Amino acid sequence: MSSIDRMYNVIKKPVITEKATNDSIERNAYTFRVPVSANKVEIRQAVETLFEVKVNSVNTLRVSGKARRRGYRAGKANDWKKAMVTLAEGFSIEVI
Repeated sequence: MSSIDRMYNVIKKPVITEKATNDSIERNAYTFRVPVSANKVEIRQAVETLFEVKVNSVNTLRVSGKARRRGYRAGKANDWKKAMVTLAEGFSIEVI
């Protein structure tokens, strides 16, 4: 797998919530869903390359999957990782 393919796999999709939208307006920070195996350096490189912006900081957190039930069967949704990327002054990403 080439490095550009890995970058497309690192940024799975943007997180579109009320809080994430407010952060993008107030702090110039955008939230993405990323693989659990991705680290901050990979996330920074992927965002800078794919969106042609300058990244100031990357914060990550792991989100635990919710417990789910279907009849008698109990299960759990997969865990995932969220990355909050703060951009430098003057840069923005068109998410929607």
